[in-house]
Amino acid sequence: MNRPRVIVFDVNQTLSDLAPLADRFGEVGAPPELATAWFAGLLRDGFALSTTGETAAFADIARAELEWVLRPVLGDEALPDAVRHVLDGLGSLDLHPDVVDGVRALRNRDIELVTLSNGAASVAEGLLERAGIRDQFSRLLSVEDAGVWKPAARAYQHALSECGVAADEAMLVAVHPWDIHGAARAGLRTAWLNRNGAAFPSHFAEPDLSSVSLVGLAAALG
Repeated sequence: MNRPRVIVFDVNQTLSDLAPLADRFGEVGAPPELATAWFAGLLRDGFALSTTGETAAFADIARAELEWVLRPVLGDEALPDAVRHVLDGLGSLDLHPDVVDGVRALRNRDIELVTLSNGAASVAEGLLERAGIRDQFSRLLSVEDAGVWKPAARAYQHALSECGVAADEAMLVAVHPWDIHGAARAGLRTAWLNRNGAAFPSHFAEPDLSSVSLVGLAAALG
């Protein structure tokens, strides 16, 4: 496969490791496994708004959904401090172990790297700066400037416009099959990071490449 000119990275769970958030749920007295339900609900509500032509900030939906799942467990009195403690964790996440080496390997192949997140660009900025690889990315993009969340086509088109490339010159890298599907339907090439060994859902457009790590993806594009 020819190398893309630009690789567009999803951020949450693709680059960042959300596993420590489960510990934060436990620290406030909630079941740690509730973190998965919270994040899934957050995405669900963002997608629902997009289908009706509306949008809201990731942080606002994250807070509202967190109150929704924690209130039945903790009650109203403990809720404000618990919500604050969990959300503070979003600002201190680390990258998955393969990301730093994978990112550097991709840049060594003269591929421009950007991010496109359903969250704020500032979150990606902090994540990459803490890991010492902010300089490897030319742009940190957010759907907040597109007016609609991924996987809507307009979100990917915003990234293409900002980078000045055609869809077939760009590749989306993500762990989320729904993100892969959306990018493929928008005309981008796609690479799926299969971190958990699951089969790719057959109802979505298949990725052009699949790898268990960013280092493996860089090798495949070498």
